[in-house]
Amino acid sequence: MRIGIVGVSGYGGSELLRLCIGHPSFEVVYASGESTVGQTLAQRFPALAGHATGKLVIESFAPEKVDHVDLLFASLPTGKSSEPLSRVPARTKIVDVGGDHRYVDGWTYGLTELPGQRERIAKATRLANPGCYPAASLLALAPLVREGLIEPQGIAIDAKSGVTGTGRGGASDFGYAETNEDLFAYGLAGHTHVPEIQRTLSDLAGTKATVAFTPHLVPMTRGILSTCYARPRGSLDTARLYAAAEKAYRNEPFVKLVPAEKGRGPHTKWASGSNLVFISYAVNPDSGLVVAVAAIDNLGKGAAGQAIQNANLMTGQKETAGLEGLPLWP
Repeated sequence: MRIGIVGVSGYGGSELLRLCIGHPSFEVVYASGESTVGQTLAQRFPALAGHATGKLVIESFAPEKVDHVDLLFASLPTGKSSEPLSRVPARTKIVDVGGDHRYVDGWTYGLTELPGQRERIAKATRLANPGCYPAASLLALAPLVREGLIEPQGIAIDAKSGVTGTGRGGASDFGYAETNEDLFAYGLAGHTHVPEIQRTLSDLAGTKATVAFTPHLVPMTRGILSTCYARPRGSLDTARLYAAAEKAYRNEPFVKLVPAEKGRGPHTKWASGSNLVFISYAVNPDSGLVVAVAAIDNLGKGAAGQAIQNANLMTGQKETAGLEGLPLWP
């Protein structure tokens, strides 16, 4: 499969490049990145010196000229992909890792483990990758909402992301000196991922869902931890929560259900460099609230890993192709 990557110089694009080069059936034949036009991939990524892909020259994105590409990954900031991707030839399949096409007519939402999505993704030619925060939060909550174990209204999501989640083109206040030894909440007046989360949960519940979502930036390179709180419907214990998740994810290759040993949930580092998601559940004994926790790599299951998983389905590959490596330890 001939693969193109738009935004190859960014965090998500460079992770896509790494995964594509290790993929058994993908060959990167096109790369664009506005800040690095004219450089070879080996100049941008020295590890590719001597590798055939390293000779590829990074170009300025010209949507009409990618008809030689079988599948195009677009990793652009939200608001930057809608217009140019509309000019990509119809024969070229697209996975948009950015936020412009989630729940847009003509585009398929690409969180594979949701009910019925795998079949839809396999037929898609225009695929919208989920947001990084929604990927973690929805995978934790979906089985509980679908089984009617929790109230879909008033769900609270406290999520924390590493600095790569801001993108390589982030503002100067996301630099090392500003983020090291610091922690802050943002998006308090609203976040772009809220409509995506509420729409998906509403579809699963069959009724309107509402969430209070607060993201935080933490001083680590990569990873997302999403802690979700919801009111139970009737009396619940932790075993019923895990039973619902086991039913939903029994045969899912990238979902790992882990017990909350000694009251501790999953760590972001468990998923680092992988497409895995680790999920734990608990019932708070004092408030009675259900607690659902998920840990992912924001550049893995939250971006490039999920994009490769979707592309595998769209092109008839083994779903796990190129994604079977273990996480980084430590």
